[in-house]
Amino acid sequence: MSVFNTEAYVEQQEIVVKRTFRAPRELVFDAFTDPNHLAMWWGPIGFSTTTSRFEARTNGQWEYVMHGPDGTAYPNLITYREVVRPERLVYSHGEPGDEEQFRVTVTLEDRNGDTALSMHSRFRSAEQLRQAVENYGAVEGGKQTIARLAELVERLATSKN
Repeated sequence: MSVFNTEAYVEQQEIVVKRTFRAPRELVFDAFTDPNHLAMWWGPIGFSTTTSRFEARTNGQWEYVMHGPDGTAYPNLITYREVVRPERLVYSHGEPGDEEQFRVTVTLEDRNGDTALSMHSRFRSAEQLRQAVENYGAVEGGKQTIARLAELVERLATSKN
């Protein structure tokens, strides 16, 4: 099964990541809302994720630590603002003490059995966006993360057939 390439770019105060998956959107949505699935793909190549709390519902939170390839631990906190199965997730992404460093909107569109994902990460300012891109490689990290999601979705879709 082939999947499409991940597209990522900066637009005003946003990082935009897009990809189409050869899988139903329910399956892609599940990959975003099941902590067991998230542990297999969340983060750039070489990163792993340990979840301490997970509530994928409006006003629910996901508290986790991303572990970098060098062993650095990055505490993260996601607060879900909107969860509309299987088409939309809106969440604040931050860390304890700074709960909204940026806001993410994920939309999943059904395209004749395939799923078109559009992920917009909107920062508070152009300067914060610039820092995320320059200091953390946020655009490339977004591409790698969604490519890892594609690998998982492909495995899940293949196992269901």
